[in-house]
Order: sequence, then structure tokens, then C-alpha cells
Amino acid sequence: MEWVSSLPAVNASLNALSTVFLLLAYVQIRRGNRQAHKKLMLSACASSTLFLVSYLIYHNNSGMTKFLGEGWSRKAYFFILATHIPLAALVVPLAIVTLTLGLRERFDKHRRIARITLPIWLYVSVTGVLVYFFLYHWFPSSR
Repeated sequence: MEWVSSLPAVNASLNALSTVFLLLAYVQIRRGNRQAHKKLMLSACASSTLFLVSYLIYHNNSGMTKFLGEGWSRKAYFFILATHIPLAALVVPLAIVTLTLGLRERFDKHRRIARITLPIWLYVSVTGVLVYFFLYHWFPSSR
């Protein structure tokens, strides 16, 4: 399956798209535009879900990618990765709960948990893009 090799770029693009949707959704809710916020958050959920499916397909077919950078880049990469992975696992249930509360119009609880979910989700999305650039562009890896 040759197309699988293009999935890291797709994954990074989906992470970047999620970041944009999240930031725009935040701006819209600060402006009081709940409908635009809702649409943007559903879009962020969709792009993150597509990312997760694509990520699982890629790693099921390709395995691990070894980071070959040295010195400061190695330390930076592994620090980012060490924070990214547990937060990525945490953001899934947080996003589901936050989305469910918002859709059920339980806005007080939604707002409380969204203040935790948003920065974590943004961090995971941005660091996902950074991991991609570390592995495939700045410090090309080997299999």
C-alpha cells in the first residue's frame, strides 16, 4: 500500500486544521456566537477523528519511525513526545465529555471543563505537527 507513506503529511495537516478550528471556535465563543462556535468545534472533532483513524492506519502498516537527530534536537524531540503522548491520550475523553456537555446545553459544566480541554487539545494538535516536522523535514528519520 504505497499511499500509506503519505499519511504522516495527512496527519500533520489534520492536526494543523484542528488547531485552526479550535482557535476560530474560541474566538467565536468569546464573541458570543454559539452557532459558529458549535460548527467549528464539530469541525475540530471531525478533523481530530480523521487524524486518529489515519494515524492508526499508518502505524498499523508502517510501525515506528526512528528519530535520528542529535544534541539539542534529540532532547527537544523527546521532551515534546513525552508530553504529547500522555496528553493526546487524555484529550480524547476530555473532548468527548466537553462536546457532550455542550451538545446537551449544559453550558456551566461545559465551560468549566472546556477551560481544561482547550489548552490541552491545542497543545496536542500543535505538538503533533512539530513531531511530524522533526521526523520528516528537520531531522529526517529512518525506519
